[in-house]
Amino acid sequence: MTTSLILSFVWLIAANVMAMIPSTDDHWRRAYILIAVGLPLWVWLLMQNGIVVALLVLAAAASVLRWPVRYLFRWVRRQVGR
Repeated sequence: MTTSLILSFVWLIAANVMAMIPSTDDHWRRAYILIAVGLPLWVWLLMQNGIVVALLVLAAAASVLRWPVRYLFRWVRRQVGR
């Protein structure tokens, strides 16, 4: 098991724990932090483990960060619809 994969699992556990703690801003501040840490980690994971493992981890991360992903899809749809 590579270091990037271990850190990705730690990121997923931390994201789930952060989601369980109550928040006054609907967890957006935590989501921004998780995205800022998760994207470089995902790229590193992609380079070390390949596309299949990276897509599995991306799917797991998207299940934790559901609302930012939904807003991203809505924004992309609005941009393409113009």
